Amino acid sequence: MKAAIVGTTGYGGGELIRILANHPYISIHSIHSTRDEKPVSEEYPHLTGIFDKVLTKIDTDKIADEADIVFLATPSKVSGKLVESFFKKGIKVIDLSGDLRLKDASAYEEWYKHESVDTSILNEAVYGLSEWNREQIMNANLLANPGCYPTAALLGLAPVLTEKLIEKNSIIIDAKSGVSGAGRSPSMGTLYAELNENFKIYKVNEHQHIPEIEQQLSLWNGEEVKITFSTHLIPVTRGIMATIYVQLKEDLNTSRLIDLYKEAYDGHPFVRVRKNGVFPSVKEVKGSNYCDIGLHADSRTGRMTIVSVIDNLMKGAAGQAVQNANIMFGLEETAGLKMIPLYP
Repeated sequence: MKAAIVGTTGYGGGELIRILANHPYISIHSIHSTRDEKPVSEEYPHLTGIFDKVLTKIDTDKIADEADIVFLATPSKVSGKLVESFFKKGIKVIDLSGDLRLKDASAYEEWYKHESVDTSILNEAVYGLSEWNREQIMNANLLANPGCYPTAALLGLAPVLTEKLIEKNSIIIDAKSGVSGAGRSPSMGTLYAELNENFKIYKVNEHQHIPEIEQQLSLWNGEEVKITFSTHLIPVTRGIMATIYVQLKEDLNTSRLIDLYKEAYDGHPFVRVRKNGVFPSVKEVKGSNYCDIGLHADSRTGRMTIVSVIDNLMKGAAGQAVQNANIMFGLEETAGLKMIPLYP
């Protein structure tokens, strides 16, 4: 299969190149950017002598005629306009931005501050949480790749929420991300002098991933779920840790909950549930498509703590996008994604 990557100069696009350059079934046919045409190795010198394709302008007709799938690694608002161009051209599209994730156009406009794509397009888009929406993904032509924070949070919450084991409005998600989650464009808040030896909360109760998480939790629960969601920047390059606190409806011990999670993720190669008393760290998934989960039930308070970690550029973006492409084409789910995490 031939893939086109649009938005190749950002971190998500760079990761797509790293993965697909070694994919056994999907080849990179073309790469595209709004910037000047030049070898991508001039933008990313680490690709010199390895991958020297030339960045070309975005021509949706030409891309649709030549490729089998398009990965949109473009910012919100930009992706939405491109999706509208690709929508009727009969080509599979995976959008890594937030433009297709929210089914309610007015909610998108409230949280993202942009005009939404047409509702008819939103209705066609499948939410690509690989482990939980597999059947829909298999039949999808238009896919909304989940956000990085939502991926970590939803994979951590799904087994207990779908089994109705927690109080639905008790969910508190305390999440931390490496600075690559802010993208490649420079800003004051991501300067080395600002972030080094620092730890900052941001977008308090205002993060655009809140409605995405609540939308999926509400679908699973059958009625509306509201969360408290805090996001922080930490002085590391890659990685997300979501520490989640929930109130259990009944007295459940940690061992029983771990068994529940292992059963829920049996057959899902990229979710690893840790044994009792062991909790994951972000470095243990760096550079990989894994989501690692640790659990503890506190009998004293009746609350459960869930720790979910991912690499924000992999399972939180490009890795999950390729995982979804594998599912869409009926390929081995792990194809191109069998890399061992980088350590230390």
